[in-house]
Amino acid sequence: MSLYVGVDSGTQSVKAVALDLETGRVVAEARAQHHLIAGLPAGHMEQHPEEWAAAMDAAIGEVASRIDRSRVRGIGVSGQQHGFVPLDEKGRVIRPAKLWCDTSTHAECAVLTRGLGGLAAVIRRTGLPFLPGYTAPKVLWLKRHEPGNFRRLRHILLPHDYLNFHLTGNYFMEFGDASGTGFLDVRRRAWSQAAMDAVDGRVAGCLPALSPSHEACGVLRPEIVGRYGFPKGTIVSAGGGDNMMGAIGTGNVVPGAVTASFGTSGTIYAFSRKPVVDPSGEIAAFCSSTGGWLPLLCTMNVTGVTEQVRALFGWSLADLERAAAGAPAGSDGLTLLPYLDGERTPNLPRGAGVYFGLDRRTLAQGHLARAAIEGATLGMNYGLRRLSALSIRPREIRLTGGGARSALWRQVAADVFAVPVVAMAQDESAALGGALQAAWCDSPGRGSGLALAELCARSVSVDESTRCAPDRKRAALYRKRQRFHDRLCRDLRGAFEAR
Repeated sequence: MSLYVGVDSGTQSVKAVALDLETGRVVAEARAQHHLIAGLPAGHMEQHPEEWAAAMDAAIGEVASRIDRSRVRGIGVSGQQHGFVPLDEKGRVIRPAKLWCDTSTHAECAVLTRGLGGLAAVIRRTGLPFLPGYTAPKVLWLKRHEPGNFRRLRHILLPHDYLNFHLTGNYFMEFGDASGTGFLDVRRRAWSQAAMDAVDGRVAGCLPALSPSHEACGVLRPEIVGRYGFPKGTIVSAGGGDNMMGAIGTGNVVPGAVTASFGTSGTIYAFSRKPVVDPSGEIAAFCSSTGGWLPLLCTMNVTGVTEQVRALFGWSLADLERAAAGAPAGSDGLTLLPYLDGERTPNLPRGAGVYFGLDRRTLAQGHLARAAIEGATLGMNYGLRRLSALSIRPREIRLTGGGARSALWRQVAADVFAVPVVAMAQDESAALGGALQAAWCDSPGRGSGLALAELCARSVSVDESTRCAPDRKRAALYRKRQRFHDRLCRDLRGAFEAR
């Protein structure tokens, strides 16, 4: 009876699960924390990659202590997308990794966009624009701001690739996570020479060769075998970005499924058998980590916003939900533009949070709390409507992430999105996706999307008790609030840029 371990390395912690493939059940799980580097200038968000590896070792070690280690056949790693891990010729980390939420590279995005002939030319060459969260402008930032470190650069890895390197010693990159670098031509699934040269002629030699997502990165190094107590020859699958692995863990591996992740950031994505390229560049034309494509919208401010509100008042999660539930739908006109960390969709790296509509009635804890939940959800719906314009029209949305645990937030999501929503039975969808990808990689049908869909059908399920249908009156109210939210964002764009 085979076990597969899935790992999800996020911004705040590493989660690990063990999946019993025969029963389709998660039989053990664990979590280990890591931290952001404190005291950096505004817009700079960095972490030490070595801390991810230590946290992964701790989480897998705890899972291993609760299972029959001899049954483990594979490990699959999910990681936060876009982070830039610079390594020297000996595979040593040169400096801390700049993360997906680092917005310090807006000037580099402008340089790269001009270098390739403007936004339309960039999308024509790669399928998506240069955004501050992506990896390519981070590499140019290193060249411009830390030339000594850039001269030492020999290997460019993403966060999950670095963890695969820790496990196997191999430099490896698969199509899904690679499509979030800004270096990949997503239509052809090949590195874009123009995008690489726009940063530096050395970049091509620093990126790993690309591999299909069903191939193994390698097997565990002897040192790691001894540390975990797993069998020799335990495979490490290709892995992928957290959204790509979350897609697997929510069964989003065939056309028709749509997933929304309510985490620190917010994402909504759908599987496609062909590239879905947005001429405006607002929807990311990513590849999936299953052999297809994963058109995706991303907002940078979801539970990070509600956590700030919660901390402001010293509330528990239950306190937050109770306060928000006490305010009416629409928060009596109080609107939050939730751009505490800038924003990606719409592209506002200099964006800031704005409460609009404060008066003697709305300057109240419950209104502030509900407006935060509604503002984050309206921000995601801005992108969902753009997905709809590109022919991705959901009949149901599967929810994952911390926000999906809130009954109030699930209902707000159903009303704002105007479609039924339901949460997953297994909340750690990205870690589960890692385990399922490892099982797929280890299976005779590993080149087949059908084989992966069968594995998902065995292990992925929704929690029907969480299902919410949209209320017609509230949905109509939120359509009006959406128009105002979008107009307020447009009107303040110039003010954001002038900050």
